[in-house]
Amino acid sequence: MFIGEEIQVFGNWFILHFTENNGMAFGMELAGESGKLILSIFRIVAIILIAFYLAKIIKEKVHPGLVISISLILAGALGNLIDSAFYGLIFSESAYYHPAEIFPEEGGYSSFLHGKVVDMLYFPVINGHYPSWFPFGAGQEFIFFRPVFNIADSAITLGVFTLIIFQRKLLPKKSDLRTYKVEGDGDSVGHLQ
Repeated sequence: MFIGEEIQVFGNWFILHFTENNGMAFGMELAGESGKLILSIFRIVAIILIAFYLAKIIKEKVHPGLVISISLILAGALGNLIDSAFYGLIFSESAYYHPAEIFPEEGGYSSFLHGKVVDMLYFPVINGHYPSWFPFGAGQEFIFFRPVFNIADSAITLGVFTLIIFQRKLLPKKSDLRTYKVEGDGDSVGHLQ
């Protein structure tokens, strides 16, 4: 597909819309090539820390929902890192009305860790215009849900929202983490249940 090309999957409610994201969520980016490298290094460090945390909570046998939520976040972060690390190496530059070529003779459009992330899922569920009495943007087009995203973004979002919504069930309580002295010789330490 070329940049901006669309395939309607389910009317105007679900569209495959090909775009490339040069940076972070919602197209935000750090300036220049050094900014892209900093973002990629940050992703690598975050993935390593999340992986260590996941291994730790699996050993502690915490609530399975916490393990699943953290796994979704890790999988999404890893997917976006793989895309940005290798996409620029194996494809030529995408353009409007001209799709990228896989494994071009002259090489890809960018170097390792400097590629773009492909986003294709688009769900413009509500499409209309702001009413004339609206305080800002009166008469302008309104689309909900406007962002184009990918499956990795979905995994991260589901993992984070699950943690937020079910934090009382999934995250260990402070009272579970406190220790106390057992009556008697004073040397024994136990954990509250």
